[in-house]
Amino acid sequence: MGVTAHLGIDLAEYDARIRTFIPDYERMLAVGASAVPRRARTIVDLGTGTGALAARCLRRATGARLVGIDADAGMLAVAARRLRSRAAFVTGNFLRAPLPRCDAVVASFALHHVRTRGAKQRLYARVRSALSPGGVLISVDCNPSRDRDEAHDQRNAWLAHLRRSYSSRDAQGLLRAWSKEDVYVPLDDERQMLQRVGFEVDVLWRRGAFAVLSASARR
Repeated sequence: MGVTAHLGIDLAEYDARIRTFIPDYERMLAVGASAVPRRARTIVDLGTGTGALAARCLRRATGARLVGIDADAGMLAVAARRLRSRAAFVTGNFLRAPLPRCDAVVASFALHHVRTRGAKQRLYARVRSALSPGGVLISVDCNPSRDRDEAHDQRNAWLAHLRRSYSSRDAQGLLRAWSKEDVYVPLDDERQMLQRVGFEVDVLWRRGAFAVLSASARR
């Protein structure tokens, strides 16, 4: 299933509607892009979508080119128009697509589509191997608390954001629909998975269930 079908929206609506779905969307992308090394020459974007994070990364690393990987060809067509000659694209599943040698790997609201922790652990190991010395993995995603009460409060805060644009019934329906495909790994577990394959992990930003993580290769 493509991302727009998963979200229940038309491709032309994506960039506007994603902000009604995700609280602090702009802020998270800005924080994520700010962690890309300015000297980066090659950036890999996992689940590129329409290129919103990619564009910010390229504005920061002015000498970089980007490789965008996404299974949705329609989304990549939008990204191609946005990023023009500074990007090349691979239509395919980033769990299987080859990763070139790079200085940064970024992902925004893509890694929660990895269904199992084993598959995600293997992806993180591949990313670690692809990164040049001093390289970084940046993840912008939903990583709720391990604590059930805190996670419940975080879900309610997400619903409150959705209710600014949708009815209470529709907001509940959106979260139920997304939960059929999305796997939200608790923040502490995500950090441990990254550390297990040799990353040092920093939480750059955190609010409610959402987080921006930076993982750098251990020296």
